[in-house]
Amino acid sequence: MWEAATGKLLKDFTRPGVTFCAARGGKGGRGNARFATATHQAPRRADPGQAGEERQLRLELKLLADVGIIGFPNSGKSTLISKISAARPKIAAYPFTTLVPQLGIVSFGDHSSFVIADIPGIIQGAHEGAGLGLKFLRHVERTSLLLHLLDLSAPPPRDPIADYETLNRELALFNAALSRKPQVVALNKTDLPEAREKLPRVRAYFRRFSREVFPISALTGEGLRMLLGALVAGLPKKNPEGKDS
Repeated sequence: MWEAATGKLLKDFTRPGVTFCAARGGKGGRGNARFATATHQAPRRADPGQAGEERQLRLELKLLADVGIIGFPNSGKSTLISKISAARPKIAAYPFTTLVPQLGIVSFGDHSSFVIADIPGIIQGAHEGAGLGLKFLRHVERTSLLLHLLDLSAPPPRDPIADYETLNRELALFNAALSRKPQVVALNKTDLPEAREKLPRVRAYFRRFSREVFPISALTGEGLRMLLGALVAGLPKKNPEGKDS
């Protein structure tokens, strides 16, 4: 919540149940019934109330999710969230199929569950607003862990390594703290021959800085169990009150 005139941040609501007084009401008036007595049952006296505060505020909604799926348009984010949760986003073979973030609850094992958000596709220049980037990037700020989904099947000039570097650069330019969020990297669409051809080169790239990657096919379900295990392991542990420890 911001003061509209000055842009000053007044309150950031990050937990359920938090309250904030944005404007105080005026002193209430008293009607003639307040002055009635047994002998004077129709008094003509009344005290008017006083005006309260008036402020112009700007409110911004950000999704609260444990895991945020990030990636270029058509990297398979919507297909993935539909496979691992009950969310049913629109899925189609054209850019920006997802225009609003989608939330799903993922269950893994007997006791582990987490909220995952399908963040609409981020492109180069997103930190300056390209492709509605500012609108989408704000939701990433509220996630604990990022799932970076790379499309190994995208034809040239797209390249999964360049996509990875570009998207991380956009995160850092928008908010330096985003570039420091923990990430799990998934290499998607390995059911396709063109993706399998790129797999050794992409794996070698991440091996250079000791980052584990997870080859998957969101369409067929291949590799999803290992990926979900990595997401659960990477999330902050919650104490009995439900807060991150």
